[in-house]
This record gives sequence, C-alpha cells and structure tokens, in this order.
Amino acid sequence: MRMRKLGRTGIEVSAYCLGTMMFGKMGNPDHDDCVRMIHRALDAGINFVDTADVYGYSETEEIVGKALEGRRDEVVLATKFNGPMGEGPNRSGSSRRWVVQAVEASLRRLRTDYIDLYQIHLPDPHTDIEETLSALTDLVRAGKVRAIGSSNLPASEIVEAQWVSQQRGLHRLRSEQPTYSILNRGIEREVLPTCRRYGLGVLVWSPLAMGLLTGRYRKNTPRPDNPRMQWVPRHLTDEHKLDAVEQLLTLAEEAGHSLTHLAMAFATSHPDVTAAIIGPRTMDQLDDLLAGATVTLGDDILDKIDAIVPPGTDISPLDVSPTPLSLTRTGLRRRPPHERAAA
Repeated sequence: MRMRKLGRTGIEVSAYCLGTMMFGKMGNPDHDDCVRMIHRALDAGINFVDTADVYGYSETEEIVGKALEGRRDEVVLATKFNGPMGEGPNRSGSSRRWVVQAVEASLRRLRTDYIDLYQIHLPDPHTDIEETLSALTDLVRAGKVRAIGSSNLPASEIVEAQWVSQQRGLHRLRSEQPTYSILNRGIEREVLPTCRRYGLGVLVWSPLAMGLLTGRYRKNTPRPDNPRMQWVPRHLTDEHKLDAVEQLLTLAEEAGHSLTHLAMAFATSHPDVTAAIIGPRTMDQLDDLLAGATVTLGDDILDKIDAIVPPGTDISPLDVSPTPLSLTRTGLRRRPPHERAAA
C-alpha cells in the first residue's frame, strides 16, 4: 500500500484509509467479523483507520479498540467528535465542555491513551472556533491527541480556523475530511485549493458516492430494499446521477475495470487527496476494494471522466451533507418585508 504524508504533520498514512462506519449495528453487527476485517486491512498494508464516537453510538469505537489491542502502534488512528451522543443538552457540539468529555470517552472505548488525529465531525455554527481550538490545543499539549483536524468544513471556515490559530497561538487544524467522488467534485473549486495553501492533509469520505459507484443502483431497474435506500433516497434515485453512472459503467468496461475500482482510482489520483476512505461492510467488499488498490487511470480515462462530470461539479448534493444555516434559515437570506424595497 502506497504511503503518503498527512499534510505537513510528518505522519505517513496509507492511500486507503479504513472507514468503520459500517461496523456495528449500522452495518455489520458481528463484532468478531468486524475485527477480522480490520486485521485483514492491516495485513494488506493499510495503516490508517478512521472512526467516530457517533458511529453506532459508541459501539464502533469499541470494536476498533478491541481489534487494535496488541497492534496499536501499527496504526494511525483517527476519530471524530461533535455528533449527538445522548439526550439532553451539552452532549454534542464543539464546546470545550463537550470536547473534554468526548475525548475521554473515546480513549476509553478505543482502549488507548492517545488519538493520532482528532477531528471536528461537523461545522458548529453555535460555538466560537477559538473555543474549540483552545480545547483541542490543551489535548495536544496533554499528550492525549497528536494532531487535530476537521470534517465537512467549507473553505471559508478552514481559512478562519487557520487565522484564529495564528492570532491566538493555538494548534492548527492539520487535515480536512470532505466528501469526494466522481459524482460530487465540488471541493475541487475551493476546499482542495485551500487545503493545499495551508498544507492540510485530505482524507475523503464516500468515494463510491454512498454506493452509487458500485453499479448496484441503475436506471430502469428495481430499487434495492435496504437501509441505505431509506437513509439517502434522493441521492440514490437522482436521475442526473443515474445517467452519469450509466456512462461511467460503459467507460469502466472499456477500460477493463469494475466501476468500483474506477471510482477509487479516480479519488486517489487527485494530488491534493492524501487518502480515500473505504467503508466495507463485509469481508468480500473489503477484498474487492483491496484488489483495486493497484489500478492506475491514464490521462485519457481521466479526460473522459471529466467529460461526463466536469471538474468542480456536484451533480447534486448528498442527502447527508451538512447544509449551512445561511440556506436553512430564511431569516438569514430574506430581509423583513418592510425593508425589502430598494426605495
């Protein structure tokens, strides 16, 4: 497995990162099978594992912790905080109060005394970024966290976080985790150039577009009755995306690859992408992903992909992508009626 530098941290990580969201009740409830899959990935050369406290509401971190016993030093371990971890106030978000609680719980579940990469899972418009960075800086200084990063941040908030760190003498965010696939290329416009400017590592999630780029979801075919169809129905039934999938299937066949291998090779070919997160649910899925790790796409194939989905284009957003308050709150995009007239 090819190794790449995680931004300017000096940490080397594999070009495939093992994502664990499907381990536990969200996907594969067999803990022993999940442990075997983690070991299989490590044996294949993957040294980068990404999880989150909210995956399985702590169950997934417990599986990862069990799997890494005796092998912890082999792994660059990443987890995330911010999502709701129970009822009641102050059990989510990016406040100092919650960050300190969340990291201790993750360390306990992961059976380790340090986290290599601790990431803000989602933007938190209700918390000052200085508050969050200050808490994360203390965790780094205490040795509980090696590096800090973010996930799903727009370019403007990445810039703001870098500025605050510089002005306040706080540790900088060292990585960003955005969604990226052939069907969702929006980050090529601003997020990736911003990450390049500040030397951030980039680990991209959903390079298979939530399963659309496996070929399981086709035009004019019965829709699978599975949990994913219930979770992201608009994404999996979007006619524009399905049109692109049909063209990509033809392109993959002409190139002698499966659509899955084509999609993964596309994601890892971008010079600003450090690692692509794979999220297998079964051992067969993992083995298939590993089998495609050596696939290289020539410029001719990449040019044809660009013709199907132009660079910087999101055919339509993912159902699960965070939406900024400026779009969801009408009061932030409409003046009061008595102020709307120009004269």
